Amino acid sequence: MSSKERPGEDSLIARFFAPIAGEGALGLKDDAARLSPTPGHDLVLTVDALVERVHFLPEDSPGSIARKALGVNVSDLAAKGAEPAGFLLSLALPEDWTENWLAEFASGLGEAARDFSCPLLGGDTVKTKGPLTLSVTAVGEVPTGRMVLRTTSRIGDIVCVTGTIGDAALGLKLRSAPAWSESLSSAEKAHLADRYLHPRPRHRLAAALRDHASAAMDVSDGLAGDLAKMMRASGVSALIEAGQVPLSAAAAKAAQASPDLLDLALTGGDDYEILCIVPEKNLDSFRKEADKVGITLSVIGRVVSGHDLPVFRMNGLERRYDVGSYQHF
Repeated sequence: MSSKERPGEDSLIARFFAPIAGEGALGLKDDAARLSPTPGHDLVLTVDALVERVHFLPEDSPGSIARKALGVNVSDLAAKGAEPAGFLLSLALPEDWTENWLAEFASGLGEAARDFSCPLLGGDTVKTKGPLTLSVTAVGEVPTGRMVLRTTSRIGDIVCVTGTIGDAALGLKLRSAPAWSESLSSAEKAHLADRYLHPRPRHRLAAALRDHASAAMDVSDGLAGDLAKMMRASGVSALIEAGQVPLSAAAAKAAQASPDLLDLALTGGDDYEILCIVPEKNLDSFRKEADKVGITLSVIGRVVSGHDLPVFRMNGLERRYDVGSYQHF
């Protein structure tokens, strides 16, 4: 399709994005959106950019890319105990974009916005000579002074994590058809691939985090690296029982076929689970609240004194992962 046959920017916005916009977007007919915070609440803001071949691959479906772009931001809000209020989208389209691609992208974005209760408020659309790039700025709300920080882990508190760890990293690894993949069923492969493509932000846990956690962050760059980052920010360390880190049936089967994959599961990124620190007296109540919203919660260790990297203990051996979390520069 030639550029002359494509809709202009105003028509593009009206056709693909206005139908999925929230009330505060004013039909995407103005230069800005309107958002009225709930009285007695603070706004929580987060932004993430996704670049083709860095955060997703050209063969990924447009709907999956859209869902990931919004999901990773809603995951950040959830870890702060914030309820989603809306988001802004900046989209830089390469010269070979097509209307079919954009229609699928907008459809996936609208579906994700409904699932996460996070409406589109506005944004910007431009053309680029570089790779497809998109940036989402998400806005959430917490009762005043109740945002859950990553800097407030306390010695003696319990280290917990939601869901399962390592599926996304293994799902990405599957694309190179490694030998260990032959041990997995088609359903297990599909599970791992889906976890990489479609983050599952734990936004329904936000209220429970505010009530019960002393610190939290989402696991985006690998459990070991993100845990080290949070402990360092809090001036403490942690002792983790590696055997208690939750693995899906598919990830556990892959690790049996190739034991080095356990390291990948512990250090790989894109889990978008919640890593949280919980006072022991709050643990039972927190578990019950997580159960109510259908989110599994696993105890994996405890916060300890010190400034060294967290220790991962398994079968009587102790290990510290010095890979750190993912860095762009």
